[in-house]
Amino acid sequence: MNTQTRSLEAQRHEFAQRKFLAMPIAGAIMWAITGIGGLFLPSVYATWLLFICTGFIAYLGMFISKFTGENFLDKKKQKNTFDNLFFFAMGEALLVYSIAIPFFMVDYTSLPLTVGILTGLMWLPFSWIIQHWVGLFHGILRTVLVLALWYLLPELRFVAIPFAIVIVYLITILILLKRVR
Repeated sequence: MNTQTRSLEAQRHEFAQRKFLAMPIAGAIMWAITGIGGLFLPSVYATWLLFICTGFIAYLGMFISKFTGENFLDKKKQKNTFDNLFFFAMGEALLVYSIAIPFFMVDYTSLPLTVGILTGLMWLPFSWIIQHWVGLFHGILRTVLVLALWYLLPELRFVAIPFAIVIVYLITILILLKRVR
């Protein structure tokens, strides 16, 4: 059955039954690398590491999906309209670099703030799609923590913010695991 013969509600239900672990695992790994780099690297390299790691999350997620059973690249998998919507939300997260980069050019320490918040926005439509609060939890908590840490720990922005995001990802993964059971 293709997407045109199945109702949107049926496709939404199918989509919501998935684990959704690959991307949060990839995000946690890449933000952890960013935070570790922030501990040891000079600022110029920490900024490059943040750009590279956050840009690599989707690719790492595709790789990890083979091991979580999600296999994003499986061509035999039945088409689902909500896969397309989810990828559009991911694309939206990438497009917001157009906001992050000009601020970065003015103040390089804005990068953990802008990228940390803007790339987390995709969790809001995700929550709507699967009709579960986990995306709202992730997006809102992440935004509040990133903003608070940016103001509270200006000297540790490349360390505190990435590790806060990792913690939010770990809690999100636990919620997703519980949701699947």
